[in-house]
Amino acid sequence: MDLEKQPQQPARPPAPPAQVSPAEAAPGDSIRASDADRDRIADILREAMAEGRLTADEHAERVDLVYRAKTVGELQPLVRDLPAASSGAAPRPGPQPYAYGPESPDGPTDNLVAVFSSATRKGRWRVGPRTNAFSLFGSVEIDLTEALFSQRLTVINATSIFGSVEIRVPENVTLRGSGTGVLGSFDIRTLESVDPEAPVVVVNGYAVLGSVEAKPKRGKFVADLQRRLRKHLGH
Repeated sequence: MDLEKQPQQPARPPAPPAQVSPAEAAPGDSIRASDADRDRIADILREAMAEGRLTADEHAERVDLVYRAKTVGELQPLVRDLPAASSGAAPRPGPQPYAYGPESPDGPTDNLVAVFSSATRKGRWRVGPRTNAFSLFGSVEIDLTEALFSQRLTVINATSIFGSVEIRVPENVTLRGSGTGVLGSFDIRTLESVDPEAPVVVVNGYAVLGSVEAKPKRGKFVADLQRRLRKHLGH
């Protein structure tokens, strides 16, 4: 065969990447995501973690992606496997009055013990449904201002004997409690949040020749953590 007589065929250009047709693309996926869009997805993830559908690590990973997302289309895959993200889901009902019922046995109990020493829990940590704080000639500090609340009701049982237990909460949660001071001080600065769905922190216990104090920390709010994360990621 005479190769010189064969016409030379031009090389074919590489096939362009498959494009999603307008009919297949969800409307609005290319719209730039707003802070409200990101917060809505973050709320769905928070509820999923509280229900046990996501682990704490999965929740943290997805929340990080939420505040990095630029468009609505980037947000939807993060909650596609969660029931609250169903496109045909009915609007969420309005907040219902909170009613105290039998305590749920789910979730571990955190124990903070200070005997001639100190114990501190602060920073970003996941608050369990129940925490026991015991101080004997020592001090216990519990700071909830940057904590992740995975349930609405958090109960802290505080006991102070010749010591102190200090509890700080964000200004926009509900703080309640009751206790007894025997030659000591048991001081709960009661706080009622305007949001009926806000976390509720209940502090119970007693102080014998010691002190137990629970009060809001001025200028600290639950939403601060989300705002700081958005700022850090440039949104």
